[in-house]
Amino acid sequence: MQPSLYVSLSGQMALMRRMETVAHNVANVTTAGFRAEEIKFDELLSQKTDAPTAFVSAGSTYISRKAGEITRTENPLDVAVTGDAWLAFQGPNGAVYTRDGRMTMTPEGELRTLNGHPVLDVGGAPIQLNPNGGAPAIASDGTITQGQQQMGALGLFTIPEQANLMRFENSGVLPDMPAEPALDFNRVGIRQGFIEQANVNPVSEISRLIQIQRSFDSISNAMNRSEDTLSSAVRTLGETGGS
Repeated sequence: MQPSLYVSLSGQMALMRRMETVAHNVANVTTAGFRAEEIKFDELLSQKTDAPTAFVSAGSTYISRKAGEITRTENPLDVAVTGDAWLAFQGPNGAVYTRDGRMTMTPEGELRTLNGHPVLDVGGAPIQLNPNGGAPAIASDGTITQGQQQMGALGLFTIPEQANLMRFENSGVLPDMPAEPALDFNRVGIRQGFIEQANVNPVSEISRLIQIQRSFDSISNAMNRSEDTLSSAVRTLGETGGS
C-alpha cells in the first residue's frame, strides 16, 4: 500500500475519535456541571518508508476545566462554584469532585447529589442537616446554617493544574493527584440558588461536527483517487509487460 494511504487512514481514525468526542459533548450540553472533552493530537514520524512519513496519532483525550455559564434557579439546595474549585461527594472508592451543585435532602436530613451520593464537607465527611430545620442558608465560604444554628460546611477543593482527570458518571471527575481544601475564599466561593451549566458551546460543537464530516469525506475521496491511480498504474504495467 502507498504511504499516502496509511497517512490518510491515520487521519480518518483521528477524525472518528474527534467526532465521537464532539458528539458526547453535544449530548451533554444540558448536563449541569458537565466538563467537555477535548483531544490532543500528536504527529508520529515513521522511518519505514524511503522518506520520513508523518502520521496523525489517534489522539489523547482530556477534560476541559473552562467554567460554564452560571444561571439562577432560586432553589436553596442548588449551588454554583465560583473560581477554580470543586465540590466533593462520596463515590464507590472515595471522593469524587464535581461542579454540579444540585443537591437534595433526604427525610433523615442527609445532603446528597441528585444521583444519591453523600455530599462531603472539607474533612471528607457526609453533611447532615436538620430535616425539620427548614431551608438551609449557604454562605459564600460554604458554611451551612439552619435558623441560627451552624450545621456544617460544603467542602471546596482545588485540583492541581497538572493533574489528569478521569470522568465519573456525567459531571464528576477523579484526579490522579490529591485535591486540596480551598483556603482563599477571595478567589473561590459558593453562590446559593444558582447552578453552573455545561461548559459546552452547542453552536461551536455542531460546527465542529460539520467540519469533521467534511474533512472525513475529503480524505475518503483522496483515498479513492489514490487507489484508482494505483490500480491504473498496475493495469498499465501489466499490459506493457505482456506485450
